[in-house]
Amino acid sequence: MKIKKGDLVQVMTGKNRGKQGKVVKVMPETNRLIVEGVNLLKKHERPTANNQQGGITEKEHPIDASNVMYVENGKPIRLGKRVNSDGPNERISRKTGKAVA
Repeated sequence: MKIKKGDLVQVMTGKNRGKQGKVVKVMPETNRLIVEGVNLLKKHERPTANNQQGGITEKEHPIDASNVMYVENGKPIRLGKRVNSDGPNERISRKTGKAVA
């Protein structure tokens, strides 16, 4: 998976198309991500000892990694991978060929 926690991504498909957000959690075994402010679902909660008020809360749910693109300089780009013989592999921009942070 080329997208990591903390990356800025843009949603390319679905009801949240065009929204940008920071990746909060990556789940590589299911190829899904949780993105800040994207794919919010409402949950009705009844009052409990911990939550005296109850009410309706919004929670971010996972989105498939194939539906997002990495954002660099305000524009979505595709990522590639460069294999280095002497050190760790690095992510690169497929447009410019430069390393991505």
